[in-house]
Amino acid sequence: MGRPRSWRKTVIVGAGPVGSLAAIYAANRGDEVEVYDLRADLRDTSTHPSSLVKSINLALSERGINALRSAGHNDLLDDILDTTIPMHGRMIHTATRSGTLREEAQAYDVHGRYQRSIDRNELSKVLLNKLETMPNVKLFFQQKLTGANFDSKKAWFEDLSARPKYSPENPTRRAPEHEVHFDLMIGADGAHSAVRYHLMKFARVDYTQSYIDCLWSEFTMQPAVQSSRYPGGYQISPNHLHIWPAGSSMFIALPTHGGNFVCTLFGTVSLFNKLEAAASPSNGDTSAFLAKFDRLFPGVTSHIDSASLLEQFRNNPHLPLINIKCAPQHYGSSVVILGDSANAMVPFYGQGMNAGLESVRTLFDIIDRSKQSASLQEARFSAQVHEDEDIDWHDPEHCLAAALREYSHTRVADTHAISDLALGNYAEMASGVTSRRYKLRKYVEESLYKWFPSLDWKTQYSRVSFENERYSDVIAKSKRQGKVLDALFNSVGLGAVGGVVFWIWKYTRVGR
Repeated sequence: MGRPRSWRKTVIVGAGPVGSLAAIYAANRGDEVEVYDLRADLRDTSTHPSSLVKSINLALSERGINALRSAGHNDLLDDILDTTIPMHGRMIHTATRSGTLREEAQAYDVHGRYQRSIDRNELSKVLLNKLETMPNVKLFFQQKLTGANFDSKKAWFEDLSARPKYSPENPTRRAPEHEVHFDLMIGADGAHSAVRYHLMKFARVDYTQSYIDCLWSEFTMQPAVQSSRYPGGYQISPNHLHIWPAGSSMFIALPTHGGNFVCTLFGTVSLFNKLEAAASPSNGDTSAFLAKFDRLFPGVTSHIDSASLLEQFRNNPHLPLINIKCAPQHYGSSVVILGDSANAMVPFYGQGMNAGLESVRTLFDIIDRSKQSASLQEARFSAQVHEDEDIDWHDPEHCLAAALREYSHTRVADTHAISDLALGNYAEMASGVTSRRYKLRKYVEESLYKWFPSLDWKTQYSRVSFENERYSDVIAKSKRQGKVLDALFNSVGLGAVGGVVFWIWKYTRVGR
């Protein structure tokens, strides 16, 4: 049986995880798909890693898994999961007043569900390899989007791979440019999206960009030199996300294959300035740098030797964290933006990639619905979105325009919601995980979730990471639960909370 026929040529800008998955979804529906990426093909062994954008290691959770599962290729999800490492919870690293190092495991979920650590490049390789097996997909690398007209549905790309050498006739070394026609463009080209830049010339896009008072820098924790108590030579547990909380800063570590951990330092601009001054080569004594690191993140220098820690801090970039929101995220039937192009968020909920992959599934679910018979459209599509439109549901282009508008209307609420959650979760990870109030609330919520499921009382983290309900609905439910618990904590007092905890313990004991 051949692939389905389609009237569309879909051009996707960005060959990262979100763009590649969108290409798979489009190709499954019979579109003629072309994928353009500014970077060289990362699968090419001659592509030097330094030419790729470095990124924080990723956590793959249910929303991303569900989007991959729904892509229509049974082997795809298995191939991706084979590259992941399960993380069953957080491991909190602290020190007592006497200096004794402590580790405290905090499970992510009372039912044993877990996150998966995954390397962004490995994920991209699996998706690109799948795309190369699809006959209606073409991949183009080192292609820079320089212009787009979303009324005439044309775009222009420079072929950087054919950039000429310097000559008096071409002193700017301008690469040759070519024109591409499309029916639909999908922008998945990151926070500094060229597609979004050109979209904003055609649509009245409300756009906000903000930087938080936080920088990040990446480190690598090598495998143990001598024998390790963990399989694979890991210095610390490979099945946890490790956190060294320090109030306004934190150090985290995610496992990778081969015994390594990808580590990230998050801290205020002021902290980075102080560490940079202490680590400066012009400063003959770097002991202040190491002393501050040991004080803030006790035990890190036991796993990354001092010389390596200092060298990595000096050489690796110190980068800002950006938060982007925009609405709408489409224009007519011509273009839609997904992932960081539409809603770049800080990484503190581990949902950036998962939200982007979920956006792909949501988009194509809505496009599929728009193709149904005209008699179903009134019931299926939002009257608020389409009440002023006279849509010919038998016209494919009209259906696509309606679908993109519906997607933009519904998805904006959810992408803005998870962006806000990600911003708020930094305080929890950097300091809240060690507070008694946080632990008590977590215990009460998880106990109610486990022993009284009919109450539909779940932690916000479980709803976000292990389920697929809309982010905006998650926030609404969590706020309702929060009001109840805050009233219990603040008005009635800890004695009453202790009584609830005792009642839960007694009930579960009888149950056993």
